[in-house]
Amino acid sequence: MKKEFSSNWKSSKQPRKQRKYRYNAPLHIKRKFMGIHLSKDLKKKYSKRNLIAKKGDTVKVVRGQFKGKIGKIEKVDIKKERIYMVGLEITKKDGTKTKYPINPSNLILTDLTLEDKKRMVSLKRK
Repeated sequence: MKKEFSSNWKSSKQPRKQRKYRYNAPLHIKRKFMGIHLSKDLKKKYSKRNLIAKKGDTVKVVRGQFKGKIGKIEKVDIKKERIYMVGLEITKKDGTKTKYPINPSNLILTDLTLEDKKRMVSLKRK
């Protein structure tokens, strides 16, 4: 099988090629994987289902050990496809605390940062 990236892997039924597509995708495509579903009131307001995560957005955790927690996005790691929130930390066995990475599919956007002009244009497009 090919080692470089190929967009043909996306259309394959094989889970291994689907995983390979996501893992080997260039950053401009991986950025699209960072989409988070909007809350019900934001869906009505903007007529959109999801948006790309940005630093400063307020999100709610829907799945996992931090289910129900609400906080702001502190860092968006596109390369690893993970989001870091303010206040979500785990304690290691040696006592140190580390930021806990969360997959964007386990979050819901509850409040948006509207300082970005490009984001405002994409929201008003519809």
